[in-house]
Amino acid sequence: MNNNTNAQQTQRMLIYREELVERIAQLCHDDGQLELLEGVHLIRASMPVGLIHGVFKPSFCVIAQGSKEIQLGDSRYRYDPFHYLITTIELPYVSQILEASKEQPYLGFILGLSPALVSAVMAEAGLDLASDHCKTRAMNVSPLDVDLQDAILRLVRLADAPGEAPLFKPLIMREIIYRLLMGSQGARLRHLAMQGGYSSCIARAVESLRRNFNQPLCIKDLAQELGLSISGFHHHFKSVTAMSPLQFQKQLRLQEARRLMLNEDLDAAGAAYRVGYRDASHFNREYKNLFGLPPIQDIRLLREKNA
Repeated sequence: MNNNTNAQQTQRMLIYREELVERIAQLCHDDGQLELLEGVHLIRASMPVGLIHGVFKPSFCVIAQGSKEIQLGDSRYRYDPFHYLITTIELPYVSQILEASKEQPYLGFILGLSPALVSAVMAEAGLDLASDHCKTRAMNVSPLDVDLQDAILRLVRLADAPGEAPLFKPLIMREIIYRLLMGSQGARLRHLAMQGGYSSCIARAVESLRRNFNQPLCIKDLAQELGLSISGFHHHFKSVTAMSPLQFQKQLRLQEARRLMLNEDLDAAGAAYRVGYRDASHFNREYKNLFGLPPIQDIRLLREKNA
């Protein structure tokens, strides 16, 4: 690619980005999340936001303005308007919006990724499934190119043409998935199509942990069920999720306990018992390690913020 072509693409990206910023800002008048179309969400934040805990669903994430950092286990992923993030399995995470202000709010775009749609696009394009079943990390960041940015903008423009959305949305989503499959994260996205989810062995393990997070964890039984050695299971699980199975279960338990206290008015002891803890002091210690405050103080602060 010559210098003139590079300059032209850079100019196009700047123009597309300016329009995307303008459109998301107009659609999202207030801070928070807006579902533009089914499976398509826009986000606005007018100030930096730190340490948001949640569970990522398979998605393609782009920032029009600002920057964000995702912490997954011991790994950190920072992205901005020049990069996109993909996650291909449901993972507990910690995020923080690093750059945002009232004058230049954080503006984001999220497209949910369906295994069925990824599989369909792969079949139409004649692409094979990935051969490495258990070693591709389920999240990463890559540079955003002009063609992807163009497709994102066309999807957001459908807000002004609701009559056209049912026709053009499926086509644009297919285009985005195809471009992702052909890009640097293609191998990661291909794993999403395998057996209706991620790489078969780890997808089954994650689903088992999510379903039984409040039960005692027996690594030996889980590894045996997957046909792996204990050491092999640990290695493959961490390769994909950036966490050990125990860390993964702990984050699920503590996030659910926080939700129970905040939304269902359970006290700390009741929430701890519901999610599988039998030692209150152990629960309080691990809760503070994850969220930074003991349960009572954390929930009080959250309620004050949301009042």
